[in-house]
Amino acid sequence: MRKIDSIQDYLSTAKFTDSVSVANQHYKIGELYRYSLLSDSAYFYYQKAEKVFRKFNYKYETAITLYGIAVCQTYDKDYTGSEVTSIEALTLLEQLNESNLIKERKAYVYNNLGIVFDELEEFDQAIEYLEKSLEIKKKLKGDFQRSIGLTLNNMLKVYRRSGEYELAIEKYNEILSNKELINNHPDVYVLALGNYANTLYLSKQTEQLPELYLKALRICDSINHSYNSIIIHQHLAEYYNNKNSKGLAKYHAYKAKNISEAYNNDDLLKSLLLLSKIEKGDIAVKHLKNYVKLSDSLQRSERAKRDKFARIRFETNQIEQENIRIARERMWLLIISITLIITSFLIYLVVSQRNKNKELKFIQQQQKTNEEIYNLMLSQQDNIEEARTLEKKRISEELHDGVLGRLFGTRLSLDSLNMGINADVINTRSQYISELKTIEDDIRKVSHKLNTDFVSGSGFIDIIKSLLEKQTKAYGFDYELKHNDDINWEEASNKTKIHIYRIIQESLQNIYKHANATLVKISFEVKNNVFCLVINDNGSGFIVDKAKRGIGLKNINSRVEEIKGDLNITSEVNKGTTITIKIKTG
Repeated sequence: MRKIDSIQDYLSTAKFTDSVSVANQHYKIGELYRYSLLSDSAYFYYQKAEKVFRKFNYKYETAITLYGIAVCQTYDKDYTGSEVTSIEALTLLEQLNESNLIKERKAYVYNNLGIVFDELEEFDQAIEYLEKSLEIKKKLKGDFQRSIGLTLNNMLKVYRRSGEYELAIEKYNEILSNKELINNHPDVYVLALGNYANTLYLSKQTEQLPELYLKALRICDSINHSYNSIIIHQHLAEYYNNKNSKGLAKYHAYKAKNISEAYNNDDLLKSLLLLSKIEKGDIAVKHLKNYVKLSDSLQRSERAKRDKFARIRFETNQIEQENIRIARERMWLLIISITLIITSFLIYLVVSQRNKNKELKFIQQQQKTNEEIYNLMLSQQDNIEEARTLEKKRISEELHDGVLGRLFGTRLSLDSLNMGINADVINTRSQYISELKTIEDDIRKVSHKLNTDFVSGSGFIDIIKSLLEKQTKAYGFDYELKHNDDINWEEASNKTKIHIYRIIQESLQNIYKHANATLVKISFEVKNNVFCLVINDNGSGFIVDKAKRGIGLKNINSRVEEIKGDLNITSEVNKGTTITIKIKTG
């Protein structure tokens, strides 16, 4: 029995050793594919290794495999998945004794989390994780200059993308001060130099451009690192396009496109979009179509990869139950969202309809008021005509009974003196002739009165006076009205007079509601064929720009526009307000 047991133990141990060895080989293959940017294949081998490491509770090996998976998820833009996987890897590393190797792996995971949150545009969280990574790396034993430089460059990139240009420049200076890093790892330096140059471009500090970009390109050529030159060519194309140097912009944009075709679809996508902006006409359309086509293809590919990864990653019943729970929550969220949208839409309809009804009522009230003003003006016009008739009748009676009677008497007196030749007769005749001249003057005056429309313009002014007397008495302040008698209101259209009436009425209401005035001055005058209405109060005044949205001022402005006038409002706090309206009469 002992011999059999020992054989079984041996086989079990051999099986265990073989499984772990295979898992290690799978992990190494996954690493090779990851460094070759073939995330799909890398993920496949990492997953095989992870299953074995988990089965035998190899926490360190499981953690570093999870880190590899998280990086692949970052490559494929599954940032949420990468975050979850990275946190799981950190949790496992925290359970192990803290050694230099464990710290190193933690630093790598934190660096990946920084990249993830940078892509999610949660920049504060990204900087927090990158600072943790940098802090750990600086304390590690061994040569980690390149790794430190990469994390510093990632921080530079986050600050640039978040608009913190001064902090980005500070991180670049930290890299620049490490001459050993620059000399030993020019690939890291060229990344930082490109980010720094783009930071200067975005912050409009272009004195050192495009020299810094060109310097970065020369370094890429010297170390035969064409991949890093893609983004530099793209930045140069943007720079020259902004400078309207289309030839150079096209040159660098096409360089970026040609190089990226051999490396990375994301870089090719950016190059195509850039060319669609630089080129014109059919060429630009062609690049844009290629961009859209590639973008759709990438999205489908990324979606397929994420779905594939999800199927591999979540195989257990627990995950399936979690997915059911999430689906249920999403369903309820969808139901609640639809309910809220429908409710919001109904509320919007009700509020909108109420506002429309209010607007219609307001328009109807305006029309009714305008009709009342028009009828008042017609009534006033009738009164004017009646006054004209009475006055003409009075003048006619005055001519008949007064002037004609005096003429008749004078004529009889002159007839009686025709035969006399003495001095008294001559003197008397002279007196009668003088009397005739006086009568002539009287007739001329009466005739002038008949030819003068004595009530011209008084009708509309009377309406305005009536409004002012009524409103100011109700509102409790005094008024002064000045107007030129030579304004011919008969020539003004009823529409113009109605709007002037309503503007004065609206202004009086505004003064009563807001100004606390004691005196309002209103004047009408015509200068150089321009009619001018001025409304001035001695009230509290207001800030004009802040009050322009008030309904009272909107109504006044609308009426001024209706009669094609110009409106000017000046006001000072505690110094009153002046409204000036000018209308061309010619």
